[in-house]
Amino acid sequence: MSNQNISFNISERKVLLRIFDVLFILVLLYFVSTVFAFDYFTINKEHWAWVFVLVAYFSIFGTVFELYDLQKSSKLDKVIPSIILTVSVTVLFYFLTPFFTPVLPDNRLQILFFYFSILIAVFIWRWSYITFIASPRFYKKVLLIGETTNIESIINAFKDSDPNYKIEGFINCEDNYSEGINFEGVQEYRPADIHTIIREKGISEIVVASYNSETITSSIYHDLITLLESGFSIKEYTQVYEDMTQRVPVQFVGKDFYKYFPFSRSGQNKLYLFFHRFFDIVFSVIGILVGLMFLPFILIGNTIANKGSLFFIQERVGKNGVTFKIIKFRTMIMNAEKSGAVWAKKNDIRITPFGKFLRNTRLDEIPQFINILKGDMSLIGPRPERPFFVKELSLVLPFYETRHVIKPGLTGWAQVKTRYGSSVDDSLLKLQYDLYYIKHRGFFLDINVLIKTLTTMFFFRGQ
Repeated sequence: MSNQNISFNISERKVLLRIFDVLFILVLLYFVSTVFAFDYFTINKEHWAWVFVLVAYFSIFGTVFELYDLQKSSKLDKVIPSIILTVSVTVLFYFLTPFFTPVLPDNRLQILFFYFSILIAVFIWRWSYITFIASPRFYKKVLLIGETTNIESIINAFKDSDPNYKIEGFINCEDNYSEGINFEGVQEYRPADIHTIIREKGISEIVVASYNSETITSSIYHDLITLLESGFSIKEYTQVYEDMTQRVPVQFVGKDFYKYFPFSRSGQNKLYLFFHRFFDIVFSVIGILVGLMFLPFILIGNTIANKGSLFFIQERVGKNGVTFKIIKFRTMIMNAEKSGAVWAKKNDIRITPFGKFLRNTRLDEIPQFINILKGDMSLIGPRPERPFFVKELSLVLPFYETRHVIKPGLTGWAQVKTRYGSSVDDSLLKLQYDLYYIKHRGFFLDINVLIKTLTTMFFFRGQ
């Protein structure tokens, strides 16, 4: 096992990015304040609060502008816009909160020193990360063991989730299947070569992707036990999939489904549920007040461009399968479903131009704060679906109705991680994210959803 390469897990790389972002910023600011005539931001024990606020702003806006998205972070051309946006908004907010930060300097040149010091510091670190840490020398090299049936979807899922996760080879665990695989970049090996592959390829992890554990041959089973006893990392596919993609792979869950759904203890935590409802009420009141501010403009836009009723009321399925009436601003033409329920899709011709604006900015969702205040919905949770589609999807998607164990939400993990669903495949993807939220929900995940919702609104990703 001595030839294993050095690699970083997803969580380790995200922590690495955050720590060294801050470290490079503070070091360069300290250097500039020492060498140049720059005294707007000084690092000392009297001004520790200045440092704390700067770090907090940068961390929040870095999350909003996807500075810690590993796919973007591995390519300089993709991450540069995020760097510029994050630094610009961080500096702007830092200047606009002088109660917590230094008062604006008389010499405006110091503002440029401050801004470009942060920008250059982050750019230097991110270039270093891409050149060294995100390079092939630090890829996590993995050996996949499983059946050939789902090999393509499994490899693509890993490739899309983590650019540094490299599947070096595949071993078929089925005894009665002789046909080889034909997948670009992945070589198939014989079961007897497991130890040789690990040594020669520098494999650091084995992932077992077997839908039915009974198909694993006794020889492979013995080799896996031997490797495990020597301290080698062996993981089950659904566990790795969930950690990497942050969704539950329901399509690979079998009769032992109960092992994959140990739902979050927060679901029974009275303190969490109390504060969850408390913030639902606070945010819904704020949302309704903000909605009243926008109402005159929406009313004018609806009168001119939508030409019809302002509100749209529709039946949706809520907690425990109980239906309720959802309230939205209308975004489609009148009588858009004369012939029955139809999937909404991208560039749907039924959506009016003003309705498209309302959807892109998420302003059409504002009336749902009334549903939250009434208790039909929560601020965060799976999006409520119509009874017709719930019945249809429950027949083809396993565990679909499990979404209804909690209240539906105005926003949710699926909404910030994927686009609007317009097919069964899209609904499967959303279901995976919804179940991940139900399984892991808590204060930190809720905060993550709220921050990512701001990202969705900023980049006009609503539909």
